[in-house]
Amino acid sequence: MSVEANAGNMSAMKNISRKRNKKRYMASQSKKRYKRSRDLEVGMQGVLITCGNNNMRPCTAEALDLLNEYADKLYGPEFPDHFGHSEQCESEEEDVDVALKNEVAQLKAHKTDQERRFQVIESGAYNVIFIRTRNIEPDRLIHYIMSDLHTTKQKKSRLILRMLPVMGTCRPYEEDILKFMTTFLEPWFKAPNCATFKVAYKARNNNQHKREEIIKNIAGVLGKLNYQNRANLVDPEFVVVVEIIKNVCCIGVVKDYKLFRKYNVFEIVKDGPDTDGTTTKTDGSVAESKEKQGEGGVERGKTEENEGKAESQDNEEGKVEAQSEEVNKREDEDDDVRREGEDDDVRREGEDDVKGEGEDDDVRREGEDDVKGEGEDEDVNKSECEANMGENEDEEVEKDEGDGE
Repeated sequence: MSVEANAGNMSAMKNISRKRNKKRYMASQSKKRYKRSRDLEVGMQGVLITCGNNNMRPCTAEALDLLNEYADKLYGPEFPDHFGHSEQCESEEEDVDVALKNEVAQLKAHKTDQERRFQVIESGAYNVIFIRTRNIEPDRLIHYIMSDLHTTKQKKSRLILRMLPVMGTCRPYEEDILKFMTTFLEPWFKAPNCATFKVAYKARNNNQHKREEIIKNIAGVLGKLNYQNRANLVDPEFVVVVEIIKNVCCIGVVKDYKLFRKYNVFEIVKDGPDTDGTTTKTDGSVAESKEKQGEGGVERGKTEENEGKAESQDNEEGKVEAQSEEVNKREDEDDDVRREGEDDDVRREGEDDVKGEGEDDDVRREGEDDVKGEGEDEDVNKSECEANMGENEDEEVEKDEGDGE
């Protein structure tokens, strides 16, 4: 009996361990599905945001605040106010516990990601944030934000660099991109619509394509939609944004690309005043302060301004004179250098002439030596001829003597 009881206990323990392992396996699978649902996929729309190094979390918070602020202005608040309903319930003498439960249930329902207007998605690239939008036109919202920042010049973010609308996504293959572009670009570039364009291409964590080939193929698609579409790299009417991140190609069409500094939130407000809570004097306040001052103060200010102008003019004249003196010195130095060069040339020509005369003297001497040598040869020949003639005379004398004997 004891053996059977032990066997039963062992089998029960094995079943319990199997159940535990199965639960753990299912839990891990559910977590994996949850993570994959937060990744960037084909068919999503949203906003692509870039930030600096090691600032993704605070940049995400800033981006959500900025998007919600302008979305409330453009589309209205995300959650309607239910406090009126609760007041009616209180007036009808409803139990307080029931009212609290209803409010908690409504807040939990609003916190679900399926009903939220903006949802943070894992982009798959470092320092790149993708915020998915629901029931919102991302190009309209981003253009509204950029136009307001451009007019007001108010700095509303410290970490966001660029905000680009993503109006469609597809697979990052050449055939899929061209097929998607053919239908996606029709509202802007298909006849009778025509415009100037530019293609802004960027690839992250993907090296399957060459930049020149993608731009050339997209330009060919635009030419097929309407032959009057022309490329303009300086100030185009529309810019086709192509952002490839790992295995997803994000596409959008934006306007006023040059005016909004390539949709750079930092650059678009760079020339404007800071909005960190410090107030600066406006033209009206300066005018009021001037009016409060007496006439004597105004006259003193004018005299000080005139003195300052005179000093500035004197300084400018001194600078001009110093510059003119430096220019004259440089010209004098250049003239001296030129004169030295001309003197060197003259000296070289004189030396060459002297060398030529010496060579001519040598040639003349050689000619005279040759003439002298020829004269000496002639004298030798004459002396030889005279010697021969003397020998002939001696022979004739000898012959005459022989005949006389």
